[in-house]
Amino acid sequence: MDGEGDGLRDYHGKRDFVRTGEPAGDGAPGEGRPPGEVVAPRFVVQIHDASTLHFDFRLQVADVLRSWSVPKGPSADPRDKRLAVPTEDHPLEYEEFEGVIPAGEYGGGTVIMWDRGTYEPLSHDRRGRPVDFAESLAHGHARFRLRGAKLRGEYALTRFRGGPGRGAGEDAAWLLVKTAGGGRGHGTPDPRRARSARTGRTLARVAAEDGAG
Repeated sequence: MDGEGDGLRDYHGKRDFVRTGEPAGDGAPGEGRPPGEVVAPRFVVQIHDASTLHFDFRLQVADVLRSWSVPKGPSADPRDKRLAVPTEDHPLEYEEFEGVIPAGEYGGGTVIMWDRGTYEPLSHDRRGRPVDFAESLAHGHARFRLRGAKLRGEYALTRFRGGPGRGAGEDAAWLLVKTAGGGRGHGTPDPRRARSARTGRTLARVAAEDGAG
């Protein structure tokens, strides 16, 4: 698990970029944008068929994608409490990644981009004042509104196991829940039949086409 302030150290340490097509994260965040332009933070949900089939939920926080593995995927039903296990930070360029990670590499398997968009931080203190999003995550509870092609409405991430900080030990675990009163959204799809929001391909098609080489 990532420790506070590690940035992309763990991400780089687990990957051989000569073998994997995953981005190394060398790009400059915000490059090409007009000075002072305010841009909403991004989110992406990827389906990853690795040693276990799961969803990866990623929120842009500063210059990285904070990441959680969600075995059953995000749900639009407020009654569903989805386990979310924190993983290492990913570079912002990972939002665009779709393809096959070679066998033997960390996370070897097929990845598709299931949904992406922007989000609005909603965390406030007891007096109703906005709280920095990274700070709210450090405290173990963060609320946000997703504006994706498939996921829309208000969600919350709440840590129920593990102490303060980004890593909080190997047993750290969170819950990802859609809060009542948020916008409507699609239910969690069958990951084997789900189609990429980027290319319209399924996991099987990406494995066949991108894994052929």
